[in-house]
Amino acid sequence: MLLPTLLAAEFHWTQLLQPQFYIEHGGLWLILFVVFAETGLFAGFFLPGDSLLFVAGIYSSDIARAVIGPGSEVLDLIVIALLISAAGIIGNFVGFWFGKKVGHAMYDWKDNMLFKKRYLTQAHDFYEKHGGGAIVIARFIPIVRTFAPIVAGIVDMNYKKFSYYNVVGCIAWVFTMLFAGHFLQKWILSQFGFDLRLHLEVIVLGIVLVTTAPIIYKLIFHKGNTTSNSDPS
Repeated sequence: MLLPTLLAAEFHWTQLLQPQFYIEHGGLWLILFVVFAETGLFAGFFLPGDSLLFVAGIYSSDIARAVIGPGSEVLDLIVIALLISAAGIIGNFVGFWFGKKVGHAMYDWKDNMLFKKRYLTQAHDFYEKHGGGAIVIARFIPIVRTFAPIVAGIVDMNYKKFSYYNVVGCIAWVFTMLFAGHFLQKWILSQFGFDLRLHLEVIVLGIVLVTTAPIIYKLIFHKGNTTSNSDPS
């Protein structure tokens, strides 16, 4: 059984990129904070949102047992998903408020370790292309989901419209990732005797590659198009 542990014997910053670190050293409460921070605090873009939720789905029974005690497997999964969804929804509202208050000034900020202006620009372009639906789609795209609510605040998106897309997008994202991790682990274990918990590094790497592929594609081909358009020949 996983029990929340707030102190680690040895710590290295690279552990912040590993989903299992949050599950082992904070359980549900740390997962809630990470999901909130990834959208509520613009500096949280580096946190492992997708992979954390997928791995949390794999360990959902242990996480639930440590917090709310033994119960129904599916019910525990739903309760965890609703709590995490609430954290993500609140995080987006904070990001939206931040965008309305100081978002415009962010375009004048200098790049540093916790902020890159290009991330804000990419989120803005993404929003311009997809409109309100960008709030839903962005939930499934790292970095973009951090800045999408900020951009929505900057462009003064209708609050009721934002609230709707915020709730729908967050619930869809959290339930998809959690349920995928939980039931894929059960199915693969029962069908092939293969325990995903013994290969988390490979799984996390795969999720990172899949979720960041659109961003990498855009960066490579956008750069190529820019180069060709600037070629005088």
